[in-house]
Amino acid sequence: MSSQSLVEIRDVNFAYDNRPVLKGINMSFNKGKVIAIMGGSGCGKTTLFRLIGGALKPTKGEITIDGQVMHELDQQGLYEMRRKMGVLFQFGALFTDMSVFDNVAFQMREHTDLPEEVIHDLVMMKLHAVGLRGTHNLMPAELSGGMARRVALARTVALDPMLILYDEPFAGLDPISLSVVGQLLRKLNDALGATSVVVTHDVQESLKIVDYIYFVSDGVIVAEGTPDEIRASGKSFVHQFVHGEMDGPVPFHFPGGDYRQDLGVSA
Repeated sequence: MSSQSLVEIRDVNFAYDNRPVLKGINMSFNKGKVIAIMGGSGCGKTTLFRLIGGALKPTKGEITIDGQVMHELDQQGLYEMRRKMGVLFQFGALFTDMSVFDNVAFQMREHTDLPEEVIHDLVMMKLHAVGLRGTHNLMPAELSGGMARRVALARTVALDPMLILYDEPFAGLDPISLSVVGQLLRKLNDALGATSVVVTHDVQESLKIVDYIYFVSDGVIVAEGTPDEIRASGKSFVHQFVHGEMDGPVPFHFPGGDYRQDLGVSA
C-alpha cells in the first residue's frame, strides 16, 4: 500500500446470491483527496460504498483502509475503524426529534468522554464552519433542505474523521444549495486533511470540486481520470454521461419486441 494511499480496493467482486454486482474493481484513494464514484442507477456504486464502510464483505478481493483489511477486522476492530470515518447519508438523515445542536453533538457524546462545555464549543465551531451557528436551537423540521444537508455535514465531520463517505450529497438540492454544499465539502476536506469519497450522479458539480473520478457501469470501471481528463474523454459512455445525452451506450428504450407489432399495425 502506497504511503500516499488511505484506501486500496483490489480485485473486489461482490454478488447478491448468484447475481454479480461488482466484477474485479480496483481503486486507490490518496490521502487528502476528494474522489467521485459515478455511474447510472444500479451500476454498483452504493454496494461499493457499503463495502468500504464494512457493512458488506466482498465475495472476492479486499478493501484496505489505513493498512487494515476491512473484512478481516473483528467487531471491535470494525467499530474502532468506523470511529475514524464520517458518513453523510442521502438527504442528511438528521434525527428528527433532536435539535440541531444535539444532532451535531451526538457522536461526541457517544464516542468520547469530553465534558459538556467542551462539546458545546466544538458543536458551535462545526456549525459555524457550515454557516449555521445561529440554528443550534432549531429542530430539523424548521430547516430548509439545503440547511439540513449542511447540518448533516457538520455532524459528519464532528470527530474530524480521516475518511468521509458521501452518499448522493447533492440529491434534491436547489442550484444555490447544491453549490454551497459542494464548496463546503471541498473546504472541509482540505481543512481536516481528510480523504473524501463522493457517490453521486451530479457530474457537473463534482467536476468542480473533486480530484479524481471513477465511472462504474455494470459492475466494472469503464473510465477514470482527473476532471480535465474526463471532460476531454473520447469514450462514448463518459461523453453521454457527462453531457446527459439521450442516445449512446446507455439506451433510452428498454429492450422490447417490434414496435409496429405492439401497436397492432400490419406490415
